[in-house]
Amino acid sequence: MVSSPHEAMHRIFQHDLHLFSRLSGVLGLPLPSPVEVTVMPTDLTEASPVERRLDTLLRLDSADDGSLLLAIEAQGKKDPAKPASWAYYTAYLWTKYRLPTALLVVCQDRATAEWAERSVSSGPPHLPTLTLRPAVLGPHNMPVITDPDEARADLALTTLSAITHAGDPDIGAILKALSTALRDVPEDVADPIIEFTTQGLEKRPALELWRNLVAVDLSFYTSVISEEIRDEGRAQAHAEAILIILEQRGLTISDDARQRITGCDDPEVLRRWVARAVTVSSVDEIFADEDA
Repeated sequence: MVSSPHEAMHRIFQHDLHLFSRLSGVLGLPLPSPVEVTVMPTDLTEASPVERRLDTLLRLDSADDGSLLLAIEAQGKKDPAKPASWAYYTAYLWTKYRLPTALLVVCQDRATAEWAERSVSSGPPHLPTLTLRPAVLGPHNMPVITDPDEARADLALTTLSAITHAGDPDIGAILKALSTALRDVPEDVADPIIEFTTQGLEKRPALELWRNLVAVDLSFYTSVISEEIRDEGRAQAHAEAILIILEQRGLTISDDARQRITGCDDPEVLRRWVARAVTVSSVDEIFADEDA
């Protein structure tokens, strides 16, 4: 099953079609500045029943360097079978479109990125025939963007920075810079950035931090994802408030009651409990109506 981080790592290049051309410094390559970028079909299936699909395929047309194809693959872990698939993708695209074909692999951890960067040959050492070495983006070479002004200047690059550094100690500073930068941009610009970042952080501890930042810094956005994030942020804030009030009043909170409070995701119910927490004589009284 394709994960949300997997989708975010390559779909950000479909959202901002010129993002790849701004990565020259990161990749150490003289990348062309395209005058036009086209999203291409990703289905590489031939007449045989074997289905083959890559993640994202772009055609970059530049005035000085002609055209090239850029295949983008998101890779979450080491997979010995992948180099052969990648070689097939690039060879097939080169044959089908008769255009130079490049491969970019995006990773979220250093070990996978270093593995993906290795040269892999299809033949024996003395007769390599076809050698594959993709360009790779990951926490080892993506910049850590923590300045809101820098983030504001390139939201897509900052989003990619957050996605590739999802498990790094610096992720909090990146997310704060991004949420601060998004305060000043139109909602239709901010919404996809919020979505890609949310997807890219799935199952990571940093996702909760991002949800809280969106709930606080971006409270005026109304997209489905940002609304969901705000609701979860409100619920968490209400639950914490209830526990603080009860503790300050010296009431004993059982493990079951604490779990019930922190596990509730209904802001309306939690608001009622906050009001009751101020006057109840025991914690169980907070749940009286709900248990009736």
